[in-house]
Amino acid sequence: MTDLTTPAQAEGHLAGKRPAISFEFFPPKTEDMERNLWDTINRLAPLEPNFVSVTYGAGGSTRERTHSTISRILKETALLPAAHLTCVGASRGEIDEIVDRYHEVGVRHIVGLRGDPPGGIGTAYAAHPDGYQSSADLVAGIKKRHADIEVSVSAYPEKHPEARDFDADIDTLKAKVDAGATRAITQVFFDNDLYFRYLDRVRSRGINIPIVPGIMPMHNFKQARAFVTRAGTSVPDWLAEKFDGLDDDPDTRKLVAATVAAGQVHKLAKHGVDTFHFYTMNRADLVFAISHLLGIRAKSAQKAA
Repeated sequence: MTDLTTPAQAEGHLAGKRPAISFEFFPPKTEDMERNLWDTINRLAPLEPNFVSVTYGAGGSTRERTHSTISRILKETALLPAAHLTCVGASRGEIDEIVDRYHEVGVRHIVGLRGDPPGGIGTAYAAHPDGYQSSADLVAGIKKRHADIEVSVSAYPEKHPEARDFDADIDTLKAKVDAGATRAITQVFFDNDLYFRYLDRVRSRGINIPIVPGIMPMHNFKQARAFVTRAGTSVPDWLAEKFDGLDDDPDTRKLVAATVAAGQVHKLAKHGVDTFHFYTMNRADLVFAISHLLGIRAKSAQKAA
């Protein structure tokens, strides 16, 4: 008995190969958070991800902390860091200077994003009068200054909350690809059918860059649901029911979260998807466990086996 062919299989993904993974971190605000982040990085680094990304706070609020975290990753690990960068609240000159600084310290991968409105998700977005006007504009600016920097961008299986419709949203993605983006990482989704339908739409428009599914293990379901729904992600009733009654039971919540996320990536992998990006929330435990279930082993574990 064979599985139904999916768009991902049609792209030539190979079943049985070791999936490629990447991890997202956010820059720490305190010394305790710094220690926790580096415990997480040291735990996950032996899994040899393709790259690790570090987020950039709203309006550039974490600019220096993002740069510091990226620089330390370059100096102290063998990981390849990708720096998030947004257009919000900065002139072209300021953004160009940041890109130059990253290039100078050895960064060759940037995740280029428009960024959320300064007033928060749901408020009107206005570009800086002297800044990059869109994410595609930012991608073009990065590539013009440093052609050797790879640029990843965002993609939205449920469309961007501000997009008029799916066609307009995919127009935006195509503009980013035309500007030089070579990878798109999706917003979190929990229904795999949404991803495959989105992939069909994207491919039908002639967009052939990898569309990497973004996976978020739900360490704290209530907090995570509030966060992702603000960004336009739907949370199915069946998922909410799995966490029902576990508000005061973090241990069971962790087991359920690992099971749900592992099930999602296994089903994606079964249908040919071979690359995953994990939103770690600066925690290693669930992501490490899910990677293990995907067949990804740390070097030390491989040697021991």
